[in-house]
Amino acid sequence: MVRLRLRDRSFRGGVHPRDEKALTRDLPLQDMPDPDVLLLPLQQHLGRPSVPAVKKGEWVREGQLLAEAQDGISAVVRAPRAGTITALQSGGTASGFPGRMIALKPGPPPPAADGEEARETAPVTLPALDPGAVAPADVVARTRAAGIVGQGGAAFPTAVKLAPPQDAKLDVLIVNGCECEPYLTRDYRLMIERPAELVEGSALLARTLGVARVVIGVENNKLDAAEALRSAAAAPRRAAWTAGIAVEVLPLRTKYPQGAEKMLIEAATRRRVPPGGLPMAVGAAIQNVGTVLAVRDAVVDGRVQTNAVLTVSGRAIRRPANLRVAVGTPIADVIAHCGGLTDEVARIIVGGPMMGVAQHDLAAPVVKACSGILALTREELGPSLEPGNCVRCGRCAEACPLNLVPSRLSRLAERQRFEEARDSGIEVCMECGTCAFTCPSHVPLVQWLRLGKQEARKLGRRAS
Repeated sequence: MVRLRLRDRSFRGGVHPRDEKALTRDLPLQDMPDPDVLLLPLQQHLGRPSVPAVKKGEWVREGQLLAEAQDGISAVVRAPRAGTITALQSGGTASGFPGRMIALKPGPPPPAADGEEARETAPVTLPALDPGAVAPADVVARTRAAGIVGQGGAAFPTAVKLAPPQDAKLDVLIVNGCECEPYLTRDYRLMIERPAELVEGSALLARTLGVARVVIGVENNKLDAAEALRSAAAAPRRAAWTAGIAVEVLPLRTKYPQGAEKMLIEAATRRRVPPGGLPMAVGAAIQNVGTVLAVRDAVVDGRVQTNAVLTVSGRAIRRPANLRVAVGTPIADVIAHCGGLTDEVARIIVGGPMMGVAQHDLAAPVVKACSGILALTREELGPSLEPGNCVRCGRCAEACPLNLVPSRLSRLAERQRFEEARDSGIEVCMECGTCAFTCPSHVPLVQWLRLGKQEARKLGRRAS
């Protein structure tokens, strides 16, 4: 059994919300049937939106390129299923902002006209690469071609993270298996159901980044997943091409936001990423377990990113589930597949309850990095109390894992003193919500911090 060393495997601050994972932790991943229409936003990633490469009325194969990446930080979009492009349109997204998207109706191609050759209908895949011989540049190119984005929340294009600057001195790859958000269990199921492939993918990414050490961080409410990964890492039949890569499975305290990259790096290595810095500043690279598996599948099996793996949970959903869903599936269809909503539903959230986005339009689609859909009751949300005045108790500062003083920063934002907020570090905030969780006065700290960050960044852009 994997044993936990409580004295040194955590970080300063954080909170302990009820994890609520019992609703879905024992439910294996299942494939959801395809909906009648798929809506594919051109912006499913952090960075610049992709550019359509298809036209209305065109029939496309599963896996075919639908939208090309722009230069810099961007990602391609591929067809989740074979079907006909019915529109290039604007529509609501789960982020709450409208965006351009491609509408695709799954189905077979139209009958061939007289004298016309039958269409190729097999899914588009990429040639499998030899993981023992593939060059790092080819792994990066394959990741880019497959359209893979990070599954940890930000949806940063993974190919960019796999190609750090040449002067970066990395010595460890940290794989994030914490899944610290309440309710969500998709990463847990991936670790339980695919431990050998996760170890393989971790070794592949380590070789790509030029490091020989992998640490897989798993919270101690998932010790059976940690044991499955430890057994896979030590297995005599471990793939030969993973030789030379040390894979350590590290149980960590269950605490939110343990899965935030700076917190995980601190807990796993005792190194602290400087404010505004990146993990490479302390020799680390970090990837989510879902991202690792996606890269492994793209290289070893030639698969492109066409599905999202997510948890559907909450006490207002009739049949909670862990699902593989075609990217672009409307949220309403996912909920209907899970039996629909109970009369007690009070809020629907995409993502986790701490950092997810409340939904007002269930026609919005699932995107590549969607981790969950939660239907919560009023009881789960807690009492609805009017915001009061800050009582200067200091709880938000004690809980903040980044050593900020959220109450002061939010007051500066509320009073439109954005330059002072910027100088006080508001741009460092990752909007994890620990401050709001602890506030006895229910001050909307995260909302003010988010506004302050946006305005502080505008000041920076004007100054440059």
